[in-house]
Amino acid sequence: MSLTQELITLIRNKPISSSDLDQAALFSLDAVATAYAGSVTPVGRILLDWAAGADLDLKREALLMGALTHVTETDDLHRASVTHPGCVVLPTALALGEKTGASGEQVLGAVLHGFEAMCRIGAAVGPAHYRTWHNTSTCGPFGSAMAAASLLDLSDNQAMNALGNAGTQSSGLWQFMESGAMSKHLHAGRASESGWLAAELAAAGLTGPAQILEGGKGFFAATCPDPIPQNILRQPEDEWQLALTSIKPWPSCRHTHPIIDCALEIHQLLDREQVSEIAIKTYQAVLDVCDCRHPETEYQAKFSLYHTAAIALTDGQVGMNSFDADARRRSEKLRRAIRVSRDEPYASNYPNSWGAEVTVIAESGASFKVSRKDCKGDPELALDGDEMRAKAMGLLQFGGLEAQRATQLCNEILALPTTQDAPRIFSNFMRHLSGL
Repeated sequence: MSLTQELITLIRNKPISSSDLDQAALFSLDAVATAYAGSVTPVGRILLDWAAGADLDLKREALLMGALTHVTETDDLHRASVTHPGCVVLPTALALGEKTGASGEQVLGAVLHGFEAMCRIGAAVGPAHYRTWHNTSTCGPFGSAMAAASLLDLSDNQAMNALGNAGTQSSGLWQFMESGAMSKHLHAGRASESGWLAAELAAAGLTGPAQILEGGKGFFAATCPDPIPQNILRQPEDEWQLALTSIKPWPSCRHTHPIIDCALEIHQLLDREQVSEIAIKTYQAVLDVCDCRHPETEYQAKFSLYHTAAIALTDGQVGMNSFDADARRRSEKLRRAIRVSRDEPYASNYPNSWGAEVTVIAESGASFKVSRKDCKGDPELALDGDEMRAKAMGLLQFGGLEAQRATQLCNEILALPTTQDAPRIFSNFMRHLSGL
């Protein structure tokens, strides 16, 4: 059997409990709320202007939702794979679930299957892949295809064909980071659309390569200098990968979050002391992705470890308005005082733990040091149901929903585990977009 065939067997033999469904509903709420928030951003406006002039089918509408879910940097993050599965899997699961008349339980089962495929393959690509390739984009089609295979009731052989043709559509390069271009949002949307397309074509009889991952001209050979193929099937009895996925409390690149967490604690300790020096110890991927000392745009600020550390120290909070021109101006002095190094144990712990250490020296000579092995929102420090709901309510209202409608939507999504006829969450989202 090929790796994709074995992965399909693993996923389809994995039991789903009621608590698994409840957790999948919480992650679905997080993704949907993030999509609403993305719709009112400048990037969201560009995407909506495009959509208004195009005749979108359901798959292309899923592309739009996936892109919008990835705009505000508030979407989930799976550490071992360095992927954002929600923005890829949820649009496909919700839209196709509605099309097929699936129950809420079936939609959430597809979500669990999609997360599992995307995250297990992402954990196998190896660290060198991430230096050039955007894992959410390259591994995302597998997740979308697996979710679609569940809802389309594909046979194991058809599902293998779907994953084979999903993998051959893998793409997504980090070059956009050099100029702060907007490609990242397209990555999430295309991954969702590509996987769904692969599954529909598999249902129609289009074959795909069984050895798309390990083959001599396959995904690993083409894009992964140091793959770890055994991670795909590792510990099949573990809980679902969705349960091992982190939820973001702050709207910036997840690599900045342990730094923000440390800086917010130090802010409380400073008690109006003036900062003289700041030293940050972290892991290599932070330097690869977030080493932008002087961000010129809001998006670059979300990917700047310097800005996020400085604004957290300055304001004592990080929110949706922490990256605008005024915030960048206010963070400039502290940004210049920051020194960053790749250091232990953070370098060796990554990607299993995303940690950091921040040391601040005040002008008085006082020193404040805070470290994090894990970060708020990680499974080890998970947000509880009330915190998840509060985050979603904030994002939904930021996205233009009145409090009553936001509350209703939260209730609809959280009720999915027991809903026989799933509510029209996807079509209602598209209707909301048409009114913006």
